[in-house]
Amino acid sequence: MKKSNIILICVIAIVAILVMFFISSYNGIVSKNEEVESSLSNLDVMLQRRADLIPNLVNTVKGYTNHENEIIEKVTEARTKLVNASSVEEKSNANNELSSSLNALMVVVENYPDLKSSENFTQLSDELAGTENRIAVARKDYNNAVKNFNTTIIKFPSNIVANMFGFEKATYFEAEETSLEVPNVNFE
Repeated sequence: MKKSNIILICVIAIVAILVMFFISSYNGIVSKNEEVESSLSNLDVMLQRRADLIPNLVNTVKGYTNHENEIIEKVTEARTKLVNASSVEEKSNANNELSSSLNALMVVVENYPDLKSSENFTQLSDELAGTENRIAVARKDYNNAVKNFNTTIIKFPSNIVANMFGFEKATYFEAEETSLEVPNVNFE
């Protein structure tokens, strides 16, 4: 065999390996991006379920309370923000605000024994608690998918492919520091 044929075969082999690397990297990044989108969609479903339960809970509480309008309005406003949120950051912020408002509402409920013993309220509270657990799992799954995706697009050499095709880091669904505070409810 001629030396030029050997060089040509080596060049073709190197090009083929590089093409396979780029295809494999691209497909891996696309798969991880789809996992992020799927996890976000699952999280959206859980957030929507929660938002759908809120009006029934608020109406039940309204039936037993007459002067707790401010807290009920805050819950309603927070729910509206969650339903209308479009970006991950907006959803995260709206979710934190709704959690805080619901915590304040539950503090109010403590002052109404008839409400706490209401079958409708108990059922809605249980459904809401179950939904909160599902949201926590969906949030964790989403953040894991984001971590895997972000790690892939910043690691060498797949970062070259990610930059070539314009993949950007995904945003985590995070709790705000204020969402960790206990709500302060004042009945004066």
